[in-house]
Amino acid sequence: MSPSSELGAYLRARRDLLRPEDFGLADRGRRRVPGLRREEVAQLAGISAEYYLRLEQGRDHHPSAQVLDALARALGLGAEATAYLHQLATPVPRGRPGRRPERVPAGTRRLVLSLIGVPALVLGRYQDVLVANDLATALSSAHRPGENALRSAFLDPEVRALYGDDWARIAAGTVASVRALAGPESRDAHLAQLVGELSVRSEEFRRLWARHDVAPRASGSSVLDHPQVGPMELSYEKLAVTGTEGQVLVLFHADPGTESARSLALLAHLTAGATPPNPAQERHGARRH
Repeated sequence: MSPSSELGAYLRARRDLLRPEDFGLADRGRRRVPGLRREEVAQLAGISAEYYLRLEQGRDHHPSAQVLDALARALGLGAEATAYLHQLATPVPRGRPGRRPERVPAGTRRLVLSLIGVPALVLGRYQDVLVANDLATALSSAHRPGENALRSAFLDPEVRALYGDDWARIAAGTVASVRALAGPESRDAHLAQLVGELSVRSEEFRRLWARHDVAPRASGSSVLDHPQVGPMELSYEKLAVTGTEGQVLVLFHADPGTESARSLALLAHLTAGATPPNPAQERHGARRH
């Protein structure tokens, strides 16, 4: 799509998610579609309904920064979503170089492969797994180098089973993080192919992608039920890899002294091929002394 068409699609998607009562707008008759009407968004933004219609239809190619900020306020967008809105309205330079293969810096690769007891991997800008240590791949099949974490989240039943009740939140966050990097990059052939495949094969992905949620990759936590060591609550840290275009280093860890920490340590023992300690025997031995 052209930048103006992408902008229009984004405005429509965000408008459909809003409720008029949240903005103090009276419901004047039955609504044929969910969300705010175009004229209501225009009213909130302080622009004419005709001008807003042109924006949604992609007939205005150069909205001012002031208009975009007014629309962001009207739609209740946060800082990241507002930046994304401005990005969509910025023309993409012609003759840009094609997509280059993503390469992890040598030092970062060595760090990931040398870490012991900490699942670690590097994700590319569209969730391609570029490098991972053994514990990360033991944690989830989605972490194997060459896999795409976005594709795995929606198409791999093992990943869905791993996250259980937490899957929907993880999947939505993954889509929003890719959206944050899309913008004019949505014409990138690699991303277009990935989005096209998932839109055909997953109704859930299609619904989430159509929402146009935007959120950067951030740290957080997730609950997963590992088939070998059982339930774990793990925190994850996502650190930007300097000198790259959107790569992040992902590290998983558990709070010290918790059952999750013991389960992660057990998985590390199993992955290394060592004989894991038996917690029950250790507790029994401690009582005898």
